[in-house]
Amino acid sequence: MNTSNSGQAYHNNMVGPVMRAGDLAMAVIEAARVDNPGKEIFVEDKRAYIRIHAEQEMILRQETIAEELGRPFKINDLEVDLSSFAGQIESQPNAVRFYFTKTL
Repeated sequence: MNTSNSGQAYHNNMVGPVMRAGDLAMAVIEAARVDNPGKEIFVEDKRAYIRIHAEQEMILRQETIAEELGRPFKINDLEVDLSSFAGQIESQPNAVRFYFTKTL
C-alpha cells in the first residue's frame, strides 16, 4: 500500500473516502485501483479508519466494489462505513465520485 501524509492532502488536491476499517474498506481500496486506471491511489491505514485518496478525482463503481467484496453491494451501503471524505462528492445510482472543481 502507498502511504501519504494526510496533512498534505489539502495542498495536493487529494480526494476520496475515509472508511471505517474492515472488509468494505479493503474492497474500496481495490475498487479505487480498478476504477481509476493510471491514477496513483494512496492509502493511509490508521487502524480504526483508512483514508483512501487520489489526486483531483476518484470514481468508485458499485459493480467493482461488489466484485471485490464477492457479494451483492448497493452504492448506498457505502455510507455505513464512510466516516468522512476529502473533496466534493457526487452520488450516482451505480457510482460515487469524489472530486475538486478547482485545483490549488
